[in-house]
Amino acid sequence: MSRIIIMVLSLFFTITVYATSIFIPFNDLTAAEIMNRLPILFTPASYVLAIWVFIYILLGGWIYNFWRTQDNYSKSVLNIRTILFTFISLLNSIMIYSWHYEFFNLEFVVMLTLLLLTAALYFTYPKRVNRFWDRVPISLLFGCSFISLIELTNYLLTFHEWSGWGLSNSLWAVIYLTVSTAIALHFMYHYRDLAFNAVFMWVFIGIAVKNGFDELFVSTAALFLTVVIGASFYLLKPSEE
Repeated sequence: MSRIIIMVLSLFFTITVYATSIFIPFNDLTAAEIMNRLPILFTPASYVLAIWVFIYILLGGWIYNFWRTQDNYSKSVLNIRTILFTFISLLNSIMIYSWHYEFFNLEFVVMLTLLLLTAALYFTYPKRVNRFWDRVPISLLFGCSFISLIELTNYLLTFHEWSGWGLSNSLWAVIYLTVSTAIALHFMYHYRDLAFNAVFMWVFIGIAVKNGFDELFVSTAALFLTVVIGASFYLLKPSEE
């Protein structure tokens, strides 16, 4: 029971921080206001962030399922998942604070650590076992963490006035989209993870909506790669591993 209490409290704390950042923005700045300061094309429309509400709800269900099925796992697995989930939740809260107070370098370190811990939690599950209340909520969190890190990398490089090796912002956005698609297809091929890929599709559509006709090259690429990922649900044969 102590594991459940720890995870419930850590998730509740994260949800409280997230809700507060929306209704009473830290540092009097919303997340979108900070993002829109720089010409970042690899960023979705604001409505895409609503996925976090869905993820937090599913994580609540994940904790309940953790409690209900804990007899199916060894104590070591349960302890590892508890520790990882708790630290992930706390890092999510730190990430929100560091973004609103514009500690972008700290934000990157926190986000990278968060991604690694989420990956560790994700890989505690068997390779292609994607039951809804087991790995699916973690898959969604993992996918969002990947996308967020790529987006933050783009933001941080722009913030530090990186030249981009002479390539345009729109071309770099398409490169980020392509790399993201490769990551998504990897998890489709090796893990048959529909939820992970659905996150990328959701964000890509949001990027197309955000850029619209102003950046038609980026919008077209985002929509095309969304179709590519969607087609992989039916056409990409899982590996034999």
